[in-house]
Amino acid sequence: MIRLANVHKSFGDNHVLRGASLHVPKGQSMVVIGGSGTGKSVLIKSVLGLVKPDSGKIEVNGQDVARADRDAFLARFGMLFQGGALFDSLTVWQNVAFRLLRGSLKRPLDEARAVAIEKLRRVGLDKDVADRLPAELSGGMQKRVGLARAIAADPEIIFFDEPTTGLDPIMAGVINDLIREIVTEMGATAVTITHDMTSARAIADQVAMLHAGKVRWCGPINELDTTDDPYVQQFIHGRADGPIAALR
Repeated sequence: MIRLANVHKSFGDNHVLRGASLHVPKGQSMVVIGGSGTGKSVLIKSVLGLVKPDSGKIEVNGQDVARADRDAFLARFGMLFQGGALFDSLTVWQNVAFRLLRGSLKRPLDEARAVAIEKLRRVGLDKDVADRLPAELSGGMQKRVGLARAIAADPEIIFFDEPTTGLDPIMAGVINDLIREIVTEMGATAVTITHDMTSARAIADQVAMLHAGKVRWCGPINELDTTDDPYVQQFIHGRADGPIAALR
């Protein structure tokens, strides 16, 4: 579904992606792990076309991202943002139905609200939450609203940006379980970026290790602990010494 081939991206003298290559099969959940500043967010933004690579090629279902019609292309994606990114001035249901109230995906108001309430129910939130404002919700509830918004338009591809950041371990487990269930139910292709190994193990079919702008290792989740790749082993065990420290 998603293929990156030798993608480079620099911002001035800051070389973020340095030949990143990655293949995400259709219907699979890919988790990209790596430390802060390794290029995970830039990788996602490049796939979405929000950042234009300096070189290399990115394809989504065989279509060159650089040549895609923007509205039709972005309609295929859902996104759960790291900080929730809910609109403070909109009610919960209006946040969830944001894409259904405008643009090429626009639906009648009543229909959009009904879809929003159904998606809220799917993430474990009652109908009475729909007319509240985001500020009236806990952090965990806000994250679930963000998840409901990500799936509101039944996207083919969903991106999750650090989905458990700022959550307590119990709520993080709830979000991980919801993501796994929803991706499986929808048959969607998912890409999650995280440094939370508990989240990675709960969500992933495949794992890619990104460091210094390159994918250093990629494989099934059940091979993560047994690989002898030194980058992976240092990262998943949180060791101070290793190739990652040597490259800093």
